[in-house]
Amino acid sequence: MRYFIDLSYNGRAYHGWQIQPDITTVQSELNNALTTVLRAPLDCMGAGRTDTGVHAKMMVAHFDFDKEIDTYDIVYKLNVFLPKDIHINSINKVYLETHARYSALSRTYLYEISRTKDAFNYQNTHTYTLPLDINLMNQAAKLLFEYTDFQCFSKVKTDVKTFKCQIMEAKWVLIDNKLSFKIKADRFLRNMVRAIVGTMIYVGARKITLEEFRAIIQSKNRSRAGTSAPAQGLYLVEIEYPKSIYLNEKL
Repeated sequence: MRYFIDLSYNGRAYHGWQIQPDITTVQSELNNALTTVLRAPLDCMGAGRTDTGVHAKMMVAHFDFDKEIDTYDIVYKLNVFLPKDIHINSINKVYLETHARYSALSRTYLYEISRTKDAFNYQNTHTYTLPLDINLMNQAAKLLFEYTDFQCFSKVKTDVKTFKCQIMEAKWVLIDNKLSFKIKADRFLRNMVRAIVGTMIYVGARKITLEEFRAIIQSKNRSRAGTSAPAQGLYLVEIEYPKSIYLNEKL
């Protein structure tokens, strides 16, 4: 039987999602918790990878188990066992061929920038107090819809077979002193959102023009784009799946 885990985590204490030797990651913590609670060696597969320090309000992982489980009970036990910065929201049974990564229809990220110094939330947002033209940044966001190849915003050393992504939503919103960038796509490249945000900050600060932003995308050259925005401002907020994958009504 295959189960989907919907979880949230604060990424500040972790070296990203993916398990790595001798360092603490979210996946390693979750694998350890599942193995302990279900009393069997288990390895979960995530919907994607978040980098060191990046947060997730919604991450999805799947695992296989040969017995029917009481999902409410397991959610409770996992949350007792896991660190306080990782929280299990729900567990749902899915069809065996369903995959947390490959069955996803879209992913949505949110990047948050504090426009004033914040003594309480500085660890979970990027503080940037210099002037920014939000209108120019939204014009740059609209340019993303004209392209599908985003190699210029990808990490150079990566094993992907294609740099093509379909952008479905991209918009900046300023509410009080918090500037938020929401971006939705069918898939994302490694470091893509932080590279886009960092380059758009250059646009908003009038360090580069909209024409130069377009030229960066067309160049397919990472060295032409801006510095990646800091990890602590980035949140994976939603992963969309077909409703038909669930064997019962989603909890």
